[in-house]
Amino acid sequence: MVNVDKLRGKIVECRMTVDDVAKIVGINAATLYRRLSGGGGAFTIDEADKIASALSLTPDELNKIFFAQYVA
Repeated sequence: MVNVDKLRGKIVECRMTVDDVAKIVGINAATLYRRLSGGGGAFTIDEADKIASALSLTPDELNKIFFAQYVA
């Protein structure tokens, strides 16, 4: 499960927009918006890798964003 809040925060921190990230990843901006809202399916490994590169994510950030698990 993707931690959308952390991903959005990193996008803002890097002074980018969701549209910018969509262009880098090579997907339609509407698709990325849907994925961020929870209704557009999961990210592929290739897409996660491109996002991590574009946002200069550390391995720890990458794990916390794309492999977030919420334990009750």
